[in-house]
Amino acid sequence: LDESLGVVGTDEAMVRQILDNLLDNALAAVHEAGRVRVSTLLEGERVCVEVSDDGPGITPDTLARVFDPFFTTKDPGRGAGLGLAISLTYAEAMGGTLTAESKP
Repeated sequence: LDESLGVVGTDEAMVRQILDNLLDNALAAVHEAGRVRVSTLLEGERVCVEVSDDGPGITPDTLARVFDPFFTTKDPGRGAGLGLAISLTYAEAMGGTLTAESKP
């Protein structure tokens, strides 16, 4: 993470939960042999955090629903499908955004 970004005034608990949810999904996507990357950058007065992985990607139909409450691609018992929906709500509550994309 870029330490030159300095101190950011925000809700630490919400940011921590967002990162936990994003990392959980990324780690589930790459299984055991993949890589997950977290990076930060400053865009104007906004700090952007990007979580990426080298997993197989997701279909356009799935991508369109990733922020829907209770939508999950995980096996039963492995998730309720609320992580990304909650993360989006938290990001917006702090004046931010959350987006998802998939590249082959």
